[in-house]
Amino acid sequence: MAKTGYSQAGKNSHTGIQHYLLWTILVVAFYIFIFYKIIPWGVANFVVPLFKPSGERLVKTGFVKFDGMVWASVPKDKEYLYKGKDLEIKREYINREFIFDFTYSHRNEAEHGYVKTPTEFYAKTELLGENPIILEPWVGFWILALVLALLCASLVTIVLPNNFGLLAILFDRQVDNTRAKIRLQTGFTDDIVDILIMPDDQLRERDWGDIERAFKIIWDRTYTEETTAKQHAKFEDFFNETTDIVNYRNELAYGRIKEYFSDFVVKEIEDTKDGLIWRKNHFLLGKGLRVYMAHHFTEKYSNNVTGMAYGGAAFLIVAIGIRGLKFIPPTRPSFILLAIFLEFSMLVLLAVTLFYTEEEERMDRMLKKMEDANRSQLETLKGQSHDIHQLTNALVGQTAEIIKSRVEKAISEYMTSDSNVHKVVAEEISKKIMIGIKESFVEKK
Repeated sequence: MAKTGYSQAGKNSHTGIQHYLLWTILVVAFYIFIFYKIIPWGVANFVVPLFKPSGERLVKTGFVKFDGMVWASVPKDKEYLYKGKDLEIKREYINREFIFDFTYSHRNEAEHGYVKTPTEFYAKTELLGENPIILEPWVGFWILALVLALLCASLVTIVLPNNFGLLAILFDRQVDNTRAKIRLQTGFTDDIVDILIMPDDQLRERDWGDIERAFKIIWDRTYTEETTAKQHAKFEDFFNETTDIVNYRNELAYGRIKEYFSDFVVKEIEDTKDGLIWRKNHFLLGKGLRVYMAHHFTEKYSNNVTGMAYGGAAFLIVAIGIRGLKFIPPTRPSFILLAIFLEFSMLVLLAVTLFYTEEEERMDRMLKKMEDANRSQLETLKGQSHDIHQLTNALVGQTAEIIKSRVEKAISEYMTSDSNVHKVVAEEISKKIMIGIKESFVEKK
């Protein structure tokens, strides 16, 4: 059979310093961008629409966006002077009833009309009480920025070539590892496994003789006593020159493998086939992600993810408890936000892990397969026992009477035959004559 070239083991499959270096640079770059650009934009677009003046209050009070992520209320008669001009916020412009500042800039009372450090977000509104709300992004939002940075870096390194992309080389390696698992679980040769996992378009181009031999081996290998009547038919009844080999493989061959081995083996085959498609086009993220998450990450790290989710929940409970004891003032909720985003991140990771976790085979189906296997062995033993019993009866028991009757019949036939009787009489007479002659010679001496 021709080599397929699917196995990449030992060839460009090892992670190097360039993979981790590029990964680190991407994470840092995305973290800085998200923390200083995306986080302020996201918080502003969440808070300002909820707490800005509206309705009758907006009729009496002007509301203006200043330079950067800054909004503030101004006298209604002067609103037209500042609106749409992106002016730097000044004390003399605002009336300090509504102030939203989500920048990393320093503010002071004399110049700007309120006090804020570069590490704080500032929000003052009637709906939140008399005191302003101070958010500290270095406390409340760093975990969110880190998670988003890791996600973005992962997506980039998936689509990069294997020589540089960390996730790309991990995905590529897992494709080969899953292929090896299929070979070990089924006992098929490498050539047969390659035909099973080959993308549809490449399967149509494969040599017909190789495909026929492989499917014949699969057919014979997956025969069981409990297979359906359709599958008990001969291989030649379903595979000939007019057969669509793709449909045959994806339906009948996969179905027999599923029946003989398990659903999980077929799922490995299908996911590996998708992984080979991703190998040709790294922008097909879902296909590569599936084979890595389902057959490596969930198997190796599912317990770790579950533990981290429980740990995040414990941290959130402690944070809420401290808040209930009023050790965290309502005007500084950053620590509560940290606990919320931490648990949110862990739960999202847990959800993704569970999404890609292969479902365990139903217990009733597992018991049915065990019962079928035991029944097959029992039928074999019964057949052997029946053969031994027949042999025993041939020697003793019921057949003994038959043998006895046949022997008696043979003796009777021999004795009633005239030729046999004459022969016996003649032999006896000759014996008597010889004895008489010998005795006469003895007397003369």
